Amino acid sequence: MKRIGKLYDSVSMEDIIRVYRRQIRVNTKNKYKIKRFEDFYSINISRVKKTFENENYAGGVYNIFLIQEPKYRIIMSQNIYDKLINHVVATKFLLPVLDRCLIETNIATRLNKGTHFGIKLIKKYLNNLKGETIYALKYDISKYFYNIDHDILMYLLYKKFKDKRVLDILSKIIDSTDKDYVNRTIEKLKNMEIERIKGLCISEKEKKIKIKEIEQIPLYEKEKKIKIKEIEQIPLYEKGKGLPIGNMTSQILAIFYLNELDHFIKEKLGCKYYIRYMDDGVILSNSKEYLKYCLKKIEKIVKKYKLSLNKKTKIINVSKEGLDFLGFRFCIINNKVILKVRKLTKKNFKRKMKLAFNGKIPLERGLKIISSYRGHLKWGNCYNLMKRNLKLQITE
Repeated sequence: MKRIGKLYDSVSMEDIIRVYRRQIRVNTKNKYKIKRFEDFYSINISRVKKTFENENYAGGVYNIFLIQEPKYRIIMSQNIYDKLINHVVATKFLLPVLDRCLIETNIATRLNKGTHFGIKLIKKYLNNLKGETIYALKYDISKYFYNIDHDILMYLLYKKFKDKRVLDILSKIIDSTDKDYVNRTIEKLKNMEIERIKGLCISEKEKKIKIKEIEQIPLYEKEKKIKIKEIEQIPLYEKGKGLPIGNMTSQILAIFYLNELDHFIKEKLGCKYYIRYMDDGVILSNSKEYLKYCLKKIEKIVKKYKLSLNKKTKIINVSKEGLDFLGFRFCIINNKVILKVRKLTKKNFKRKMKLAFNGKIPLERGLKIISSYRGHLKWGNCYNLMKRNLKLQITE
């Protein structure tokens, strides 16, 4: 594929307005941010356009906060100005060039792909392989977003983009994790939450830091230790490594970073039944020995990109154990592919149903949660779970 040029000058005022209206305005949950931006709408839109014209974007500043659903993790959000620039870069530069070189079964965050597309593929693959014992090689990259190497990523982008201005703005966005305040804030948030769990007081000054409120639920000592360990395992950013968690550009760059691995698995190893969802990959086969061979080759490629596989990486007998992937456990029962909801998903579903029906969360949000779970669980064999839980909450 030839390197693509003449992209930077293609950014027009109409493109910026379109991205704002179709992506930013609709999808930003904090409507106060939208209101503040629209109070000076023309000025702010013009400012974004001038930033591209003057080629002086500095990479942006992040509001960093800690959430604990479904597990403790760091999220980095931007103000509307930076978010708009990020989405324009993703929409005008990254997607048109990078999406076309990705394999069909690299499914995370892509148009007409995603979780439900992956569920269909897994069911199709299992049906094709059933009749003999089915094995799955399930690999997981250790701390993927934190360990993506900036120099390697920029080299990969250099092979795709000819326009130096596009490469320059991408470099500034990628290197934005190197700023000192990022790790300082993450460390402070971790310490504050550990203190909260231990039952210690925090100062009024620390309370002013904008972190997501977490319900004050009394915990047993064992649960406290588990949560504290989970928080302590949240890594800091090393210089020259990692992508901002939450950016649209980060999502596209993350699915692109291991594109060579995807093509190697499909074309060199000849794996017909392969899916990758961000940092999780699954290869299905009737041969366990072949999957062992594939694993050795994958480890070598992953090391080339300065990454490593974590302890979750293993070969599974799907016919006996089932396969956990994309929120479901795929099982072969009486020669049929059955999708069971995972224990954690079931637990979270029951808990959120109680909160929604007991009015402990706003009605609008509660209805969205119920609708979201219905939309997800309908893909599995979960009719009785839905019926029993919704009926139980209504009668209560």
